[in-house]
This record gives sequence, structure tokens and C-alpha cells, in this order.
Amino acid sequence: MSQETRQKTRILLADGYRLVRQGIRRILDSEPDFEVVGEADNGDEVVKLAQQLSPNIIVMEARLGRVDSIEATKRVKAQQPAAAVVVLTAYDDAEYIGDMIKAGADGCLPKSIDAQRLAEAIRFVRQGIFVCDPTMEQRILKQAARPRPVPVEFGQHLTRRETEVLKLAARGLNNRDIASCLGLTEGTVKAYLGNILGKMGVRSRTEAVLEALKRGWVSLENESAEVP
Repeated sequence: MSQETRQKTRILLADGYRLVRQGIRRILDSEPDFEVVGEADNGDEVVKLAQQLSPNIIVMEARLGRVDSIEATKRVKAQQPAAAVVVLTAYDDAEYIGDMIKAGADGCLPKSIDAQRLAEAIRFVRQGIFVCDPTMEQRILKQAARPRPVPVEFGQHLTRRETEVLKLAARGLNNRDIASCLGLTEGTVKAYLGNILGKMGVRSRTEAVLEALKRGWVSLENESAEVP
């Protein structure tokens, strides 16, 4: 095997429709740094092929048969933590996609995404960066905000400044905007977010906000009155 081949991102495709897989494969095969190493049409095959082929990235339909996509993601992550999962969905089901993120998905994108953006998203995920379509992310967060459990005091887990950063992140602000609101540098905001992820045991800011919403720590409404 050549050095060029070894350096390529190894991708496993999973979709219940062969025609869809063929279309995605054509897109990915046109990228010089990608190598599609296998295809699966159900969750059980995803788990088996992930073990056999050791892909770097699994591009997975949100609704697979036999073993569902959520369970397949959990099993893959348990067996091969380094394998990243990018979910493609045609469904407007924010709660289900939120559950995919909690199961370990490293990216969530609509099936309507264009070829260039899909390739870029896979490259970001390969670098360890969580990716999520902005519109989809907002729907997920709004869905997560609906149940209002008894709030847990932030002081048990996060510092006051970490709390402020997380509340602003819940409002959809990026690191630059959070830094501007709090009079901090972007590097300091990034460090606070790293502390938050570590304390909460999650991998991305989206997952941290989801968890905070479900615990009643933050709300998507009226946060501007609580954070300077």
C-alpha cells in the first residue's frame, strides 16, 4: 500500500438505499484525499464492517434498519472510539438527532447538503471538530429546551464565568461574540469551553448545551437579561 493511500481518509458509507450510497460514493471518490472502503445498508452491517475495515469516518443515514443508527453509533464508539460518525438526515426530527449526538455522533448534516460542503465537513470531523448544520442545531436545542426539569445549581459543577460562557453558547453566539460580550479574548473563551466540556463529560459545545438545557441549567429565552 502506498504512502498516498495510507494518508487518505478511510470512509464507510451506510444508507438503506443503494442508489443513495452510489450517489454519495461518487461525490467522495472524486476527492483525492478520501477512500470509500465499504458500504452498509443497515446498522448491524455498520458495526461489523467498522470492526473489519477500521474506517476513519462513517457517513451514516439517520434511520437505519435492524440495529438502529443510535445503537449502531453507540456500539461503534464503544469498540472503536477513534472512528468518527457523520449523520446525514432527511428527517426534521430534532429529538432523534439530539439522541444521535448523545450517542456519540461527531457531525449532523442534512441530506440536502451540497457535495463541496459535505467534503469540507468530513475534513473538519477528521480533524476532531464537531460539525452541525446551523439550522438543524437550533432545532435540536429548541427541542431540548422544552422539558423543564428541576434546575440544578451551576455552582455544583461550573464556575460563574463558565456558566456565563455556556449561557451565551446556548444563545448561538460564536467564540468571538462571547468574548466581546464578556470582555475576554477568543483564546480565553476557548479555554473556558474546554473546561466546560471536561467537567460535563461531553465532546462538543452542542452536546454541552443540550445537556444543560435538559438539566434546566440554561434556557433559550431571556438569557440576555442574565448575562452581561
